[in-house]
Amino acid sequence: MSGINIVSTGGYAPLLTVTNEDMAKVVETNDEWIRTRTGISQRRMSNGEPTWYMGAMASKQALERAGIKAEDIGLIISSTITSDFATPSTACLIQRELGAVNAAAFDLGAACSGFVYAVDTACRFLATDSSLKYVLVSANENLSCITNFEDRSSCVLFGDGAAAVILERSDRLYTSWLGADGNGAKFLYAKSRFSPNPFVTDEPFTAADDETDPEVTHRCLVQDGKEVYKFATKALPNAARKAAEKIGLDIADIDLFIPHQANIRIIETAAKNLDVSMDKFFTNIDMHGNTSSASIPIALNEAAEKGVLKRGMKVCLVGFGAGLTLGAVIIEY
Repeated sequence: MSGINIVSTGGYAPLLTVTNEDMAKVVETNDEWIRTRTGISQRRMSNGEPTWYMGAMASKQALERAGIKAEDIGLIISSTITSDFATPSTACLIQRELGAVNAAAFDLGAACSGFVYAVDTACRFLATDSSLKYVLVSANENLSCITNFEDRSSCVLFGDGAAAVILERSDRLYTSWLGADGNGAKFLYAKSRFSPNPFVTDEPFTAADDETDPEVTHRCLVQDGKEVYKFATKALPNAARKAAEKIGLDIADIDLFIPHQANIRIIETAAKNLDVSMDKFFTNIDMHGNTSSASIPIALNEAAEKGVLKRGMKVCLVGFGAGLTLGAVIIEY
């Protein structure tokens, strides 16, 4: 399969900054406890900005940096688990805001692996449709809307934000590997906000097998931290290795890893399992927390802005998330 070129990146971070000290005002915790266990010092949270707005702002920045017209975008893929509407899709609202009148648009839901899934999907569209010139991939998350702020173990983890990339086909290096394990659905989930129909007589069924959990009623994220940690520390290195193996690439030849920013301990353990120095891992979890599918592109955008990410580098974007899902793409930037 032909590769892709990242034409440009863009990002949007809400202006509202919530520090660890701020979190200590609403739940029993403190700065040291959060930092030592997660690596997080602060996170951005929506102060009313809807998910589609954050995605549109990040996408507009990517479009401006690319120097191309919105009309040239042929496809918009939006990764999110916090869409403002069941329908229309967040992608359609981003299309509207950009004026990308020639673009098809759809949402993709793969949780924290969503951006990786979306980039690989975009690559396959570009490889099979010669009329398609540019694809916009946007990852937009409003996790504060589904966070349980009474759960001290999870509410300190999450933040909001968005980032986007514009992609075109290229002969540059590209490989990917995607995976999932639905047996782990019960370890990390949030129920949809749907009401039962008036004819329901049986008890509700949930794929997460957790009907008794009170948080399910509140439609908040429910997480088994220990199980997610065990999965994640294996998923990150496994996905990266499998993507590299498909083209006979040595992991040591990858210049930069941009992982899902869930927990600094997970990233450090994954680096150790890969036998790769943390110097090759770009992290910004300290300033953003876990922004689900937006975390990898937010980090990608910041790495590019700071000059850490340079043209010609072999870059591995690797993530894991609810589903459970995992995946990696390796590209030449």
